[in-house]
Amino acid sequence: MHYGDTRPDILTFDPFKAIIAPRPIGWIGTRNAEGVPNLGPYSFFNAIGNSPHMICFTSDGLKHSVVNARDRGEFTFSLATEALAQAMNVSSEAMPDGANEFDKAGLTLGTSIETDAPFVAESPAALECVTLSVTELTDRTGSPINRFMVIGQVVQTHIRDEYITGGRFDTVKARPISRMGYRDYATVTEAWELIRPDD
Repeated sequence: MHYGDTRPDILTFDPFKAIIAPRPIGWIGTRNAEGVPNLGPYSFFNAIGNSPHMICFTSDGLKHSVVNARDRGEFTFSLATEALAQAMNVSSEAMPDGANEFDKAGLTLGTSIETDAPFVAESPAALECVTLSVTELTDRTGSPINRFMVIGQVVQTHIRDEYITGGRFDTVKARPISRMGYRDYATVTEAWELIRPDD
C-alpha cells in the first residue's frame, strides 16, 4: 500500500503518528505575561543538538506554551514518566490563559536556577532552556500552516539523585513514557546496548 494526500478507506485513522513512534513527550513549563505558571505536553518534541544541548517542540497554533516561550524567552522541559502519566494527561486539557495546570494536576513547582520558568518537581529530570527561536512553519508551497516550532538551548539540567546509577541517568528506573499513534502511549521498561563498529 502507498498513498499521497488521500488516505485509502482501509485506514480509518491517520497512521502518521503511529509510524513515527515512539515520540518523547515535551512537557513544557512556562509563565505567562502575569507570571502565572503554565504546563503542557507536546508529542512533536525532541533533542536537536549536542554541545550546546538544544531541544525543540512544535505546536498547532499559537498555544500558551509557544507564546510564553517566545515572549518571556525561556521554558522548561520535564520528563513525563509512568508515575506522572495521569498528571501529564490532566495538563493536556485546553484551558484559558492564566489557568495554572500545575495546580490542576496536583504538581509541585520546581524552582529554576537560571530562568523563571517552572518545571515539574516530581519529575526525575528537567531542563531549563533559553528560547533561541520561534518560527511559523510552511508547507512545500511556502504557505504558512499555523504550526510553530520553538527551539531552546539548555542552560541548566536538574536530576533527582535517586535516578543516578553508576554515573549515568537511569532511564529504565525513571520509566519515561512516549506518545505513539491515536491515544496510545508506551513506557520504557528495559534498555539494551549496541556497540558501534568504530567504538
